[in-house]
Amino acid sequence: MRSRLFLKIYLTLLASLAAVAVASAAFVWLGQGEEESSWESQRARFVTALIPPDTDPRSVEATLTRFSRAFDADIAVYDPRGKLIASAGRPLPPDIVERPWHHGGGRFHTMVTELPDGRAVAARMERPFRPAGRNPLAYLALIAGVIGLAAYPVVRHLTRRLERLRGGVDAWGRGDFVARVPEDGSDEVAAVAKSFNKAADHVERLIRSHRALLANASHELRSPLARLRMAIDLYEEAPDESRKQEIVRNLAELDTLIEEILVASRLDHVERLDAAESVDLLALVSEEGARNGVEVSGTPATVTGDARLIGRLIRNLMQNALRHGGPPVTATVAQAGSAVELRVRDHGPGIPDSESARVFEPFYRPAGRSEAAGGWGLGLALVRQIAERHGGAVRYETPQGGGACFVVTLPVHTA
Repeated sequence: MRSRLFLKIYLTLLASLAAVAVASAAFVWLGQGEEESSWESQRARFVTALIPPDTDPRSVEATLTRFSRAFDADIAVYDPRGKLIASAGRPLPPDIVERPWHHGGGRFHTMVTELPDGRAVAARMERPFRPAGRNPLAYLALIAGVIGLAAYPVVRHLTRRLERLRGGVDAWGRGDFVARVPEDGSDEVAAVAKSFNKAADHVERLIRSHRALLANASHELRSPLARLRMAIDLYEEAPDESRKQEIVRNLAELDTLIEEILVASRLDHVERLDAAESVDLLALVSEEGARNGVEVSGTPATVTGDARLIGRLIRNLMQNALRHGGPPVTATVAQAGSAVELRVRDHGPGIPDSESARVFEPFYRPAGRSEAAGGWGLGLALVRQIAERHGGAVRYETPQGGGACFVVTLPVHTA
């Protein structure tokens, strides 16, 4: 399994090289035959022009002698019946004309050229035309072999990266959520590795967030449940209105906490808003301010988003200021360029700068705050999630004069 892909790619490459080599060899062989035939025809006409049929034997012999000396060859001319007309150099075998082309065992070879007039010219010489053993197919095989060897490390490198990628995916599938794969290179394999790592980061973050949410939610649910159980026991022993109201308050706290957990979980899985619309932010802030007793001011501004979620964002900020800050609590809306800013300020003790970023973590409990006093729940964590889902952000500022100020920035609505 490990080398299957490598073998497929490498054997496919070798098979392609072999096919190209065979096809090239066939082409060269066919072309060589045509070239040889054409060369023999040209050679016969050339020799006929040098030794015309009506040339007397003495002149023929003189011509052969010059060629014999020039090429260091043994040459003879025969008439159409195979009778020797003239020769130069050492005598040739009697049956030379019956063997048009013969490679001897030594360093000589003989060839016979039939002239158009029926005569034949035989020559025996050393092999001056080309190196011994030259074969186009051998050269093609050599080239294919070199390419095959050179391709081996390339194919092995490619498949090894794929094997590492597969190993990372397998490890991740077995539950090793911190497993990542190398992102070497800039090709498609690297792109797949980057996509996998990005998806793995996202899933790991979701799993870690859900685990923390589940652990914190379980812890936070214990307090109202314990109070509710105690209030029910006391109410059964001695029913009165104050104990009944205590039961109602604990039930409302449980209901709010469970609703926030559900909203936080849903926002974790949402990339885009389902029902985005234009929202009059100042009107929405004024409505929540009237409901919570918070003074609201500012200029009209419209944003795009889910009015229900933005309303929860505003409500969480105001209730957080009322619960953990100090009066008076104010809210202002203002447009700044292409963004709209919502500021909710209280005049309480404020938040230390070292903890200003952590207040947006789910169920964050500030340093020195007792367990009985409780943490900050999911309120500010939901504010951050809702703001980010709307393309905005939230930050904490320490205003002059003390207190705490949370600033939410949302993109202004564009038609």
